[in-house]
Amino acid sequence: MSGPILHGGGITEAAAQFGGRPEDWLDLSTGINPCPVSLPDIPVSAWHRLPDRHLVDAAQRAAAVYYGTGAYLPLPVPGTQSVIQLLPRLAPSGRRIAIFGPTYGEYARAFSVAGFQVDQISSANELSVEHGLAIVVNPNNPTGRIFTIRDIEAIHRTLCAQDGILLVDEAFGDHQPDLSIARARPDMEGLIVFRSFGKFFGLAGLRLGFVIASSRITEQFREWLGPWAVSGPALTVATALMTDGPVAGISASIAERKAGLDAVLQQAALSIVGGTGLFSLVEHDRAFDLHAHLCRAHILTRRFDYAPRWLRIGLAPDAAGDKRLANALQIPGF
Repeated sequence: MSGPILHGGGITEAAAQFGGRPEDWLDLSTGINPCPVSLPDIPVSAWHRLPDRHLVDAAQRAAAVYYGTGAYLPLPVPGTQSVIQLLPRLAPSGRRIAIFGPTYGEYARAFSVAGFQVDQISSANELSVEHGLAIVVNPNNPTGRIFTIRDIEAIHRTLCAQDGILLVDEAFGDHQPDLSIARARPDMEGLIVFRSFGKFFGLAGLRLGFVIASSRITEQFREWLGPWAVSGPALTVATALMTDGPVAGISASIAERKAGLDAVLQQAALSIVGGTGLFSLVEHDRAFDLHAHLCRAHILTRRFDYAPRWLRIGLAPDAAGDKRLANALQIPGF
């Protein structure tokens, strides 16, 4: 697991291999809202000055209301990828890591590089006293598997009973807030929740996420990340959108775009085997060939080395994008 992991995105590399200008490609390889919200006004001071503590405090208060975390103040971080790299520092030394998978590959990679033994599991029954930390992505990427709050609470109790830690990654949770264990507000001892800001709002370039945990854990992350980890403009945007953003309108837009995608996939007789509000997972005997064919049409999807029959396909920004995908999927012999 020490080598680089294939992720979504990478239009530059795809264009270099299959031609065309990057800006002319239709990128369906990521799980990001394709219709970014309008940016709020950002004062010049946010660009001019280092991000003062009052900006962090405002973002934390807004995130606590938005995520429903009560007294637990979410810690702003420069994208959840930045704190995935730090997780091995929290894991109990000498114990194994359990990851409910298949899922986002950077978790296994971070722990493997740090020298931990990693087990991919599919059921809570596979947890053992050897596991010092377990990871659940909910809803899961790429399968869309859902864990109920009761499921998460049971896993949390198991880990706590053996002095372990449960991490729940809710990167795709904005569209299904009722699934959030952070909103349920249990005792956060031994529990960490990651949230992504950019996916739902369509602003992944901000590189912003939040960590929800006990103050002891969030202060450790704050110390490890160092001063000014999140930019003033990112904090300003998050505070404004989490306070007054058009959340209902965003959800409706995502649902409309997801319906458009699934209609195209069904018309092409592709088998949808999973997904979330921001992408669909399809299974096909010749998924790699289909991926390459779409690349030749300058449409990028997400393939998986570990699952050669899967393609993850994200949302197009409009009906024209749906039609472009539909036309490309009219392939004799597939």
